[in-house]
Amino acid sequence: MKVLFIGGTGIISSACSRLAVARGIELYHLRRGQTTRAVPAGIQVLLGDIRDPLSARRALGDRQFDAVVDWVAFTPEHIETDLALFADRTRQYVFISSASAYQTPPANLPVTESTPLDNPFWAYSRAKIACEERLLRAYRAEKFPFTIVRPSHTYDRTLLPCHGGYTVIDRMRRGKKVIVHGDGTSLWTLTHHEDFAKGLVGLLGHSRAIGEAVQITSDEWLTWDQIHHLLARAAGTRAHIVHLPSEVIALHDPDWGAGLLGDKAHSMIFDNTKIRRLVPDFAAVIPFSRGAEEILGYFDADPARRAVDPGLDALMDKLVGIAESLRTAAP
Repeated sequence: MKVLFIGGTGIISSACSRLAVARGIELYHLRRGQTTRAVPAGIQVLLGDIRDPLSARRALGDRQFDAVVDWVAFTPEHIETDLALFADRTRQYVFISSASAYQTPPANLPVTESTPLDNPFWAYSRAKIACEERLLRAYRAEKFPFTIVRPSHTYDRTLLPCHGGYTVIDRMRRGKKVIVHGDGTSLWTLTHHEDFAKGLVGLLGHSRAIGEAVQITSDEWLTWDQIHHLLARAAGTRAHIVHLPSEVIALHDPDWGAGLLGDKAHSMIFDNTKIRRLVPDFAAVIPFSRGAEEILGYFDADPARRAVDPGLDALMDKLVGIAESLRTAAP
């Protein structure tokens, strides 16, 4: 197959690039320039800016593709650009949406592809929903051959899943308390990017995936307390957890709060029957206990990666104080 990735060197797409090349796919990357991530040998790089349609057209030339995957489309305007560029250039267009587009909070678990799309809390998710709706209209009107893929929280060794990144690990190692939203028992799904890649690459060129939405996640469900304890163990320390309602966190840090109320505050577990039916060899086999060790190995390998945000550290001290005062005031 001949496949184009728009992007291709991000947290999720880098693993998909490696696997695609390993499986013999003729892979192209459309991107603006250099990347800090290693790019597998054999990828043909087309230098162009997808946000500049003229630049993208020049880079693409007259090439045709069996599949195009846009890793960096976030708004309906981005979809309009892709519709114009690829309507007569590909047999399959894959849009990377987000599981945060699902009904929040979900009325039923586990989440399936038929769960309604409705997230009133997070603008990012509403934009992804609008992108999906535009693709549906293009499919009905013009038979534009889309496949929608909905990842949940997908990580690699460079990404700590808790808000604040290494600042949280630093607090753990200094014996300071860390904030976990709610009561720490909401269930979450973390997916290693190498596991995700098996599902995504398996969908490329798949005729039965045209006009379909497919979620690709792990089947391992962890509470947020468990996630923090696994990170602490990988860091060689303990997690001293203090719980605080997401609504209170949002009052003091709106950005952090938006990600909680619009996504992480609610249990989100997924039924992966559809991806396994379409891609029978898909299996998520990397547990987060191993993923946490990879993450801490990456951060500990270079002092420059262990940056601490003093402002966020101070905010966390403040939030710990608020949490403890609320606990003391409780009857």
